[in-house]
Amino acid sequence: MSSVAESFTYRRFRIGNVEPAAVALLKQLDPLIVILCLFGCELAYHEGFTPSLAAYAMLAFIISGQLVDRLDIRASSHAFSDFSRAHSRILLQWAAVVAILLFGAFLFKTSADLSRKLVLTWFAVTPLALAGANAVRARATWFAAHGAKAPRHVIIGVNEVGFELARRLPAKGLLGYFDFRSVDRLAHMLEPDKLAGHCKDVADYVRSHAVDVVYIALPIANVPRMSELINALRDTTASVYFVPDAFAFDLIQGRLVEIKGMPALSICDTPFHGMDAVLKRATDLVLASVALLVGAPLMLAVAAAVKLTSKGPVLFRQRRYGLNGEEIYVYKFRSMTATDDGSVIQQATKFDSRVTPVGRIIRKTSLDELPQLFNVLQGKMSLVGPRPHAVAHNEMYRKLISGYMIRHKVRPGITGLAQVNGLRGETETLDKMKERVRYDLEYLRHWSPWLDVKITFRTIAMVIIGSKSVY
Repeated sequence: MSSVAESFTYRRFRIGNVEPAAVALLKQLDPLIVILCLFGCELAYHEGFTPSLAAYAMLAFIISGQLVDRLDIRASSHAFSDFSRAHSRILLQWAAVVAILLFGAFLFKTSADLSRKLVLTWFAVTPLALAGANAVRARATWFAAHGAKAPRHVIIGVNEVGFELARRLPAKGLLGYFDFRSVDRLAHMLEPDKLAGHCKDVADYVRSHAVDVVYIALPIANVPRMSELINALRDTTASVYFVPDAFAFDLIQGRLVEIKGMPALSICDTPFHGMDAVLKRATDLVLASVALLVGAPLMLAVAAAVKLTSKGPVLFRQRRYGLNGEEIYVYKFRSMTATDDGSVIQQATKFDSRVTPVGRIIRKTSLDELPQLFNVLQGKMSLVGPRPHAVAHNEMYRKLISGYMIRHKVRPGITGLAQVNGLRGETETLDKMKERVRYDLEYLRHWSPWLDVKITFRTIAMVIIGSKSVY
């Protein structure tokens, strides 16, 4: 027993990928392209290299490395829509980088040290260069998958995992499937010409057909059979990969992680670990501070209007669930005559008599949410995330909606993906709350810095245009 434990102690597992070197290199060039465009503009305008410009370049390199993420390049029959979507995303991401850079220049009073002509040209040229780099990456990826040296591979496992794997891999390199079942048992699942053989013959097939890669897509329960396969394949030069049926679970931030050298599959987790957590919190602190400074006169005006037009406190404080289900107090400008915070809370309705005249205005324009900027500074909330619900509603809906409490894996937000998709205000039916929770979980699954930026811009647009769904 001790020898087994000792052997495990020295085993290590690393997170990696199987991309060709050229493609992997091209995917890391975006921050460098941003800097090269800046220096190219400097040379074109014969501007001197100053400490301010050097600091600006370093800040741009760091921010673009976080915000300008690599685009998902896949073969598609909708080439024009994919092109448009990819370049719209590049523009959005670059706009976020520009906004942060401009804020930094304003905060540290360095904007006067930079040539406006140089900076504006840089802002205009860089997204074009990033789009060109994306096009080169797309071609490199295509040639790696469909060129003369495309890897030859086989899949062991005629099942949903094997079929999905084949869909994601280049079709040119697939030689066929292997399985432990006979052809007649697989006839309803697979065309006979796609079945390369029985698993007992896979090692011989790999050697005789110069197979480069073998993917094992068998259920985890088949451990003895997989051990036999792996031992047989050790007498070949093929790379062997085990593809677990991870999609059997409803994954939230599903990813392969390393725990002190041991592999683990993340089934349900928060997206905010490592530098992502630092970036999220830093963004919240900076933007919330700026919003409070800029919006202070407006907040004072709203507070005075609430106080002068109805009896009661200016601020309404209610218990809600925060990160990891911890109870927090959320602040809002009082918009109703009632301030319920008990075990039963009635949601506001469209013609609710409890809503004051001023309350109706600030609810429609979302001005009642402004005090939650203090919650953001406290670390209890975020600018973007699932909207917090009253504790009474949480206790009711957690019993009715599967996965409801997963939305508390992140800090609640002032705005969120559900809100910019029209799910604001009253949720008078269970189906509406289910739809809101579905969007909240989608946010957890697909979080990225640019998604937060997109939600923020859409929220601002909705507040300016107005929304009939909030009262």
